[in-house]
Formats: sequence, structure tokens, C-alpha cells
Amino acid sequence: MKKLFILLTLFLALSQLTHAQSLNNIEVRKDASESKAILFAGIIQRVIHISDKEVYTSGLKIDGESLMDSTQREISFRISIAEPKQDTGTEDQVKWIKKRYFTGRTWGKVFNHLNIQVYDKSPGVKSLIIRARCLDDEYLAGLSVNLIYEIYEGYPVIRKWVEFHNNSSSWIKIDSLTIDDIHLKPDYFNQTALTPGERGAGPSIIAFSNKKQSKGVIIASEIPSALRDINDQGAAGYTPEYFEWVLEPADHFVSEPAFIYGFCGPVEETPSARSIPLDRAVESGFRNFQHEHLGISPAHIDIPAPQWATWSNFGPEVNDSIVREQAEIAARCGFVLFELDDGWQRGRLGIEPHPDKFPDMEETARYILSQGLRLGLWVSSFRMPDEKDFKALPTAPVNPEIKRLDGLAMSFSGPWSEYYARDLVFLHDYYGATYFKQDFTNIKYGDLGAGTDARTRKESLLRGLRGLLESQDILRRQAPDVSNQITHEIYWGTPGVPADLAALKHASLYHIPPNDYSGVGHWKKRVGVGEEWNSYNPKELTAQLLEGCFNARKRFWAHRGLPLECIEYYGAATVNWKGSLTKEVQDRQICSWLMGAPLLYAGDLASLTEENIRHYHKRFDEVKRLQKEYNIYRYFQYSGVPEPTDEDWHWWGKLNEESEGAVVVIRGRAGPDKEAINIPWVDRTREYVVKALFSGDQMGSFTGAELQDGEMIMRLPHLGQEILEIRAKKDLNNEK
Repeated sequence: MKKLFILLTLFLALSQLTHAQSLNNIEVRKDASESKAILFAGIIQRVIHISDKEVYTSGLKIDGESLMDSTQREISFRISIAEPKQDTGTEDQVKWIKKRYFTGRTWGKVFNHLNIQVYDKSPGVKSLIIRARCLDDEYLAGLSVNLIYEIYEGYPVIRKWVEFHNNSSSWIKIDSLTIDDIHLKPDYFNQTALTPGERGAGPSIIAFSNKKQSKGVIIASEIPSALRDINDQGAAGYTPEYFEWVLEPADHFVSEPAFIYGFCGPVEETPSARSIPLDRAVESGFRNFQHEHLGISPAHIDIPAPQWATWSNFGPEVNDSIVREQAEIAARCGFVLFELDDGWQRGRLGIEPHPDKFPDMEETARYILSQGLRLGLWVSSFRMPDEKDFKALPTAPVNPEIKRLDGLAMSFSGPWSEYYARDLVFLHDYYGATYFKQDFTNIKYGDLGAGTDARTRKESLLRGLRGLLESQDILRRQAPDVSNQITHEIYWGTPGVPADLAALKHASLYHIPPNDYSGVGHWKKRVGVGEEWNSYNPKELTAQLLEGCFNARKRFWAHRGLPLECIEYYGAATVNWKGSLTKEVQDRQICSWLMGAPLLYAGDLASLTEENIRHYHKRFDEVKRLQKEYNIYRYFQYSGVPEPTDEDWHWWGKLNEESEGAVVVIRGRAGPDKEAINIPWVDRTREYVVKALFSGDQMGSFTGAELQDGEMIMRLPHLGQEILEIRAKKDLNNEK
């Protein structure tokens, strides 16, 4: 087994080096009747045939093996014509006529002039544009459709989107749009969702592999929220139920991109599990591509961890006295950010402090900051009718009205989205807030209003989501030190959709569903206040706290296609009722949330014992040191080791590019008392020192080969956990 594993490791190193050094290129070959564009992106090759009659992909290969049985439609969409013109009638009065469905294989009779361009967009990025124009159709003459493909040096990726430019005299509607209408052959129908599909939204990242799982593609969509669809054969586009777009003359529409990421390599047994090329790709190159080219979790964005929020056991009933009490304890626990959740504003909406609960919000904010904590504020997308927003933008509310509490939903598809962003900048400047939790459901009901650009209610869904995400860009440009978080609620519903690529291109953090109140007792009441607390059994609360830790690991795991340091799971409960929060539970919280970063904790801090407070501080100090030395939050390795379980052992890596950092080890309710812990992600040729941080034990010195082969043995009790610090020894020649 060891020899096989050594050969596997060497093969992987050589194959990854070869792929990384492969030059990406786009070739266009022409003959009398048609052109052929060939896109080379590392191990991916895509061949596109282009003529005046049709455009289609005739071949898609991974490492020389075809993933398709037949030619593809390339793109598909439906176009309708407005009668009368949209500017002469309301949405209800307009009829949509001359409905025609097009694919790249059938559009030649209408889109009868094509142009091909290849150019270097930026260093390492090449683009292919295929532009099809309609020349002489009665209704569509002047309409053009641009297919844009991009490849990126060093990555096996082909990214694609579509543009519609309406230079016709008609008002047209686009729907049923599939951006990349490809269909993989059945041999590659083995699917692995790398983000969840739930609550009306499909996964944003799905891997399609062969039966051996030795090669395949990751299909990823940058379409936001419930508007996204990736079908069972690999085609990526918009969900027909929610998408349409109206173009007036001289107007245009640019879709969100979708992309294909290739992976291949051997599948081999490690000492504890199977190592498959998909997992290795996700935890390395695929994640790096998101950082480098999609702008997700860039290096300059700070990760505000560990953080604590006021919601559990207080709800909206927070006040200045409670905040001061909790902030003082939060600082002693070692939290770095204090998030003042729902309840600080007048009417629980807007940006004006509640005059009775927070009579001097400036002083409250100063007190939080004086404790060495960063300040976070909860905000919503609703406003009360007497707020300044209505004076500045009377048409900002959506139509028909959507009410929550005493407020109205505001439209993100109009100018209010920028107004809203500037309000957050004001809160940053005035109170020193450097984190915003943005909440409450709005857009899914329709983001249409007199002050918006949306022509139809259905179109307003995408416009509203785009407006929300654009407001995040404005906030980040004007206040670069802000960590902006959006919740599953504001992004679609209550409870809402999971995190996706689209959200994390614009927001630093995403609050995933559902909120988890395991072990907090009565989540709306302070610990010990009210008769119901006498009914809580401390041992049962302890079991619930442990269950919450496993829930967190399962939810992080479900989102493993995304950088997990961007994922907030609510939450690790800081509640101790008659001894329910033990040091062992605190350690399990620390470890469980370290699949990503320790985001977030909540619960009445006044219930903690001094021992709880000291223990949190001790553990948080260790985690902060690891983050400072190794940048552990931004890494997550899971290939070749057991998947999350609460019955047996499992572990994962938080190792940086130098193969140093932390490995988190957890034992469930059962399993053997000792386990061989293999660490596949170290450099086989180096030597490492391993220390167990919780126990303080020196595990010893190991070669990378010994760590990969599972020669390090650990002992843990049932429901035990440990963080191993992995540090490489200096080369002997450099020790001086």
C-alpha cells in the first residue's frame, strides 16, 4: 500500500505540474464554408463550429477523452415581440407575439451574419467572441447576440456568457435562456453537488464525473439565487419560472457567466479513505480560481473572527445596558467583533437608533470599541414611511406594497440601492461599524416600482438581485475595511437559499440557512429568566450543544465548493445553564467552526462561568495565532480522509501553500480509542513537527511521507477533539 501511495503522490505532483504549465490558447481555423474555434484550457479542449447557419460545440474533451456523444445546441433562448410597443402600454396591456425559440443550431435563418474575434483581454486571459447579427428579419433586424468565452492561464476553465444588443426597432422579451446548452453523455452523469440545492434554488456548483470518478467537469453558475438552473445533463442557464428580460431599442442585456472546470487523475485508497481527483481539484485549483478571477474572498478582505452576535436569548429586546454587559464579557472571552443584531433601530428598521433603548448610540458604539471589539450592525431592506428615504426617493418602495413590522420593502432595482449603500457607509463613518449583517426578505416577491428600471415583475427579480449585489460593491469601494454580510433571507426568502458564487463575488460573508438554536434553551429569553428555564435539563442541553456542532460541520461540508471562510453558520451557542456548556463542548465548537472560520457565536454571555470565559479566551488565542502565522481560515483540505461523522473519527486540513498550519481531528460517539491520522496534503519530501494544541502533547517529528502514510497515531475519548499544529522543519542548509 505504501509503495502504491508513493507512486500515486509522485504521479499527482508530475501531472499537476504538467497541467499548470500547459499554455492555454484559442485557435481559429477557417475554410470556405465554416470556421472552427478550438479552445485549449489545460486538460480541457472544446471545439466550436461556426458558420452563417449555425454555431455548435462538436467536441468537449478532458485529458483527451470525449464527454459528449453528439453536437450541442450551444445556446438556447426565446424571443417575443411587444404589441403595442412596451412604452405605449402597461405590463398588463402588452401582448407578446411572434414568439420564436432559437438555438445555436437553428438560428441561421434569422441571425445570418457572424463575426469571430480572439484577443488577449489581460495577461493570462484570452477571449473568444462569436457575434451573430440579424440583418433582414421584419422584427429583429439589428439585433445581435454575442457569445463570449474566456480561458485563464494555469486553470482548466472555460467561462462563458452571452450578450444581447437590440438595435432593432422592436421591443423584445428574452426568456428560456440557457447560456451554455451542452449535454454530457450518460457516462458522465455521476453528480456531486458542491453547494446545496434547496428552498427553491439549485446548486451553483455541480461536478459531473465518470463512474470511476477519475475525470470529469465541474459545472458552475454565477447566476444569483433561485434564478439559477443547472440541469442533469450539464446545461447551465436561468430558471424559466423566474427569468425574463425586456429590451427596448438601443438596449442591451449581459448574462451572468457559467463555466466548466476540468479535473482528472487516479483514484486511490489512502490509509483512511479514497482520494479522488475532484476533491483534490476543489481544495486547490478550483478554490484558487475563485480567489484570483472571480474576486471571492480576496486576500485584502479581513475575516472578522471570532465574532459574537446579540440575537440568541435577547431577540430584538436588546438595549444599551445589555449591550454594555455583553460587550465587556465578549472582550474577556477573546471575541474580536460584536454584532449588534435586530432591535437597535427605531421600529427595528432603518438606520435611526431606538430613542429609548439606545438614547446615545454614539456612546454605545464608543463603549463597544473601547473594549477592543469591532462593531457590527444589523440592517434590513425595509423602511418606515416617516424615514428620510421616502423624502429623498418617494418612488423607492416596491409596488404593490410589501409590509413587515411597521415598514415597507424598498426596491433594489432602482436608485435606492445606491442610497442604501451610502447609508451603510454613513454608519461606518459615524459609529465606526466595520461589519454589516443585511437581512429580511424582499426581492422574491417582486422588486417592481415606479422608480425602478424593471419593465415586468418577472424581470424585476434579477434586477433586484443585481441591485442588491451592486450595492455591496458600492459599500466595499467606499469603505474598504467593511466586512459585508448578506443573509439567506435578503437574498431570497425566510428561511432562504444557500450560499452561491454570485453572492460571494460581492459580499465578504454569507449567512446560510437555517438558524440553529441547539442548546440555547429559550432562544428569545435571557438565561434563567422565566419559569420555563426550570424545565430545561442541563444534560439534554449539553447533548443539543453537541448536536449543533455536528450540524455546523454538515452545513459547511455541503458548501465545500465555496471558500468556507466566507460562510456564516448560526451558531455556536454561548449559553451555560447549570453546567450545560462544558470545556469539552467549547472545544468541539472551536473545532467544528474551524472547517471555515469561527463565525458565529451567540447566546447570553452572562450565563458563562469564569472558567468558560477563560477557556474561550485561551482557545481563541490559539486560533488567532494559527491564523496570524499560517492564514488557516482561507484553507480547507478534505481529500483522502473520512467525511464528517458524529459516530467515528474524521479530520480535515487547514494547511497553507507551504503545507503548514492546522489539522482538526474529531472523534464521534463510537469508533476505536486510537486512530492512524493520515495527512495527505503535506509535502512528502519535507520533515514536520506536530504538536497537539489542546493537550499540549508533542506528537513528534515526521517526514511528509510518514504523515501521508498514516504513521501518526492519536488517542481521543468519545466525543473528543484536537487541533494539530503542523510546522515544517527548516532545511538543514538554511538552519544557520
